[in-house]
Amino acid sequence: MPETTPVDANEAQLEVLRLRDEMAALSSELNETNQGVLALYAELDVQAEDLRQASDLKSRFLSYMSHEFRTPLGSILSITGLLADEFDGPLAPEQHKQVAFISAAARELSDMVDDLLDLAKIEAGRITISPAWFDMLDLFAALRGMFRPIVDMTSVDMIFEAPVGIPQLYTDDKKLAQILRNFISNALKFTKRGEVRILARMENATEIRFSVTDTGIGIPAELHGALFEDFSQVDSPLQKRLRGTGLGLSLCKRFAGLLGGRVGVESQPGIGSTFFVIIPLAIALEPSDEA
Repeated sequence: MPETTPVDANEAQLEVLRLRDEMAALSSELNETNQGVLALYAELDVQAEDLRQASDLKSRFLSYMSHEFRTPLGSILSITGLLADEFDGPLAPEQHKQVAFISAAARELSDMVDDLLDLAKIEAGRITISPAWFDMLDLFAALRGMFRPIVDMTSVDMIFEAPVGIPQLYTDDKKLAQILRNFISNALKFTKRGEVRILARMENATEIRFSVTDTGIGIPAELHGALFEDFSQVDSPLQKRLRGTGLGLSLCKRFAGLLGGRVGVESQPGIGSTFFVIIPLAIALEPSDEA
């Protein structure tokens, strides 16, 4: 067995001391890192709470503002209705035109308020889904009647294709109608002539696709990705004339998500656009707590 010399023993002891110093340094560095991580987590918690409070304040402000706007807007619409019906005496043609302008502006502002209120409800988690069985023909008939007065004043044809081979749906028909109303309203705004066509067809065995196709100005492909974001608007001469909140399509996306579906767009400039929503035939219900 080889004999250990004093020199070898000293070298081994020095190596042990060196390793011990390195471990102490690593331990100190690890402790500092842990302290930094804890401080970072604490800072993230503070920032998350600040964001939550800011989001809550924004939702409360939007909700309060929307409610406060409803009363004067309702008064304006009531007064313009009385003036247009000539309850206080006949109006000259130019006066009728001015009253119509006031009424249209008030209705546009009322639509903006409704969009803001819906956004506030969604962000606050206060939107509820109320599914029920309903027939597609009833939904299309209601939409046709709603837009007939608008279409009668334009040179655009609105065509509802009769749904064929589509069973009854079990979903929230009011949320679905709101999505389609937004699609149709946008199509009519940005289509000067031609047609707006609404149809429904089976996407697959469990989903249905509703689409609104127009022959309007169309949208460049590079803008498609931002269309369904909050406050997004297409930059065009028509958009400058037809103001809005830029929330309509964003709300469509959110409502579609609540119905278990998704939205999309296909469009080419100068040819037209197709906006669509795909939802399940029957919305999935929350699992029951009962065994």
